[in-house]
Amino acid sequence: MRKTARTTLTGAAVLAALALSALTGCSGPDRGEGAPRPSGTGGSGTAHGTGGGGGTASGSARPPAPGSSGGPRKALWRPRPGLAWQWQLDGRVDPSTDVPVYDIDGFENSAADVARLHRAGRKVICYVNVGSWEDFRPDKDAFPRSVLGGTNGWKGERWLDIRRLDVLRPVMERRFDMCRDKGFDAVEPDLVEGYGNRTGFPLTSRDQLRYNRMIAAIAHERGLSVGLKNDLPQIPELVGDFDFAVNEECAQYGECGRLTPFIEAGKAVFHVEYAEPTSSFCSQSRRLHLSSMLKKPELGVWRKPC
Repeated sequence: MRKTARTTLTGAAVLAALALSALTGCSGPDRGEGAPRPSGTGGSGTAHGTGGGGGTASGSARPPAPGSSGGPRKALWRPRPGLAWQWQLDGRVDPSTDVPVYDIDGFENSAADVARLHRAGRKVICYVNVGSWEDFRPDKDAFPRSVLGGTNGWKGERWLDIRRLDVLRPVMERRFDMCRDKGFDAVEPDLVEGYGNRTGFPLTSRDQLRYNRMIAAIAHERGLSVGLKNDLPQIPELVGDFDFAVNEECAQYGECGRLTPFIEAGKAVFHVEYAEPTSSFCSQSRRLHLSSMLKKPELGVWRKPC
């Protein structure tokens, strides 16, 4: 099941979006084309099974996260533009797709699943919902009712009051601890643009910036790289805090150019479309060096990369 929801920005959020400077694609060698595989989810780019584990890792080693077992932290993984990926959130991962990066559900997959992907030379991203409460997660009772807002359009989910950092930070720390302890390399925090939706709370763009930066810091404290999911209007302010981007449907809505700051910073943009045929977006994706593919909304195994 797809756990994401496209944000519809209105009012002040739209004005803020229009105020952003125009972004253009960057030049450089094209890495965006690869042959479709019979299974897998997620990603365009040349499909390499090993690929050094999916891009170069840079950055200095981090100190142990608070409460961790100690010892030096590994250098953060920073995926390069155009890197092929697989995105599967529907159930336990199918490891058969020959790509260097997998993005999978953190709760539904075990340390053994992550280790198996690592043995095959993959880097592995931990999907975690940080913007809404889900009634099917094992830690659902950790959220007090006071932080639960309106429904977000998905069964069993309600928006969170992201202003309550005192309540949400320890919950998210435990979730990211889970990702670290299972051996993931990175985190995909979902629904980080509640301020542009009807959440039941008067959230502002400033609230979202503060929350998103907290989320990025929690990941980095644990030696995990972190991706910015959608939230296009705040990319200029957040590109320095995040190590890559994950985007849905930028081609359908004519917004892919707004992801250029990540590419110019040498950071991958993992991109999917659901309704547009590959013939309508792959040419632009290759020009912009996005890691693009066509997926079905349930985000199962099937994929059609550029």
